Amino acid sequence: MLVTQSRQETRMADFTAQRSSSVAAVSAHGELDAANADELAEYVQRCITDREWLTLDLRGLEFIGTAGFSALHRINVVCSALGTHWAMIPSEAVSRLLRICDPDGILPVMEATVGSQAERLLQLVT
Repeated sequence: MLVTQSRQETRMADFTAQRSSSVAAVSAHGELDAANADELAEYVQRCITDREWLTLDLRGLEFIGTAGFSALHRINVVCSALGTHWAMIPSEAVSRLLRICDPDGILPVMEATVGSQAERLLQLVT
C-alpha cells in the first residue's frame, strides 16, 4: 500500500495529511479562525480526491472560531458531493463549538479511544 504525506503551515495552524489509495487522514494543530479556516477546507478538499474515507483529526486544535465551523460544514458538503465517508475526532475546543453550532449532531463525530475505528484508520495510513 502506497502512503503519501503532505504538510501545510498557516499563520496559526499546521495541517498534515497521510493518504493511501482509499483513505485520507488529515490532522490540524494550533488555532483555527477566520484567518486560516478556508485553508483547512481547501487542504482537505485536495487530500480527499479519489478517496473513500476521510478521518479529520482535530485533537490538536486548541482554539476554533465560528469560521472553523463553516470550514467543517464545507468539508461535509464536499465529502458528500464526492461520495467520501468522513468523521472528525474533536478536541475539547471543537466539541464545545459543535455543542453550540451543531446541537443536532449533523456533522459526523467519532471519539478517539484506544482500539476505536479512528485509531485503526489512522494506523492504516502511517
